[in-house]
Amino acid sequence: MLTAAVAVWAPAGLVAAPAAHAEVVDVEYACETEIGDRSAVSPVDITAERKGDAYTITMTFDKGVSDSPVELPKGVMTPRAELVLGGDDRGAVQVKGTPNPAAVPAFTPVRIGTLTGTYTPKRNGTVTFTAGVLTVHALGMDAAVCGPANKPGPSLTLTVTGLRETDGEEDAVEAALPGGELPKTGGLSTTTALATLGGTVLLGGTGALLWLTRRPRPARP
Repeated sequence: MLTAAVAVWAPAGLVAAPAAHAEVVDVEYACETEIGDRSAVSPVDITAERKGDAYTITMTFDKGVSDSPVELPKGVMTPRAELVLGGDDRGAVQVKGTPNPAAVPAFTPVRIGTLTGTYTPKRNGTVTFTAGVLTVHALGMDAAVCGPANKPGPSLTLTVTGLRETDGEEDAVEAALPGGELPKTGGLSTTTALATLGGTVLLGGTGALLWLTRRPRPARP
């Protein structure tokens, strides 16, 4: 197995430490295609690069997972995939590839290449990334939808550190003045605002009533 470590971002003065463990995992894809069911095994590698409080996630396929029944001209095929999160986070990350740079001959493996996406963690902890559903969009349709049939293990284990975690309190509470009084902003109080709104509605209703009662009567013949 191929392993790799990605350096962790850390504030100045802290020693950098390994933040991720990436492992190439063989994924057995079962694909539903326009020409019937297909299956293929492709080694999948997932890596992460930290950029601020987010991560650029890269998914790489070493082999194609399906054949095309017709030639695919340049630029008509775009792959996308779902990475399932585990550990201290749940959900999925969407990654997407670029259109095929060259034509793909008929009945040859469609090479997926590299897919990228962004993961923004909500809290510090350890998160795993596992290959999920892969979709090959070609010629204006989802030509192949492939799911992992062998329940693969995570291709990436990421340790998230350095995030500023909050307790969820409202900013207004933090901005309270001594004694529990909130700062005045110069606007109307809630009571005054409601009274003004009620008066406006009342006047509007009265004006409408006056307009209706003062409409000129139609001329008699």
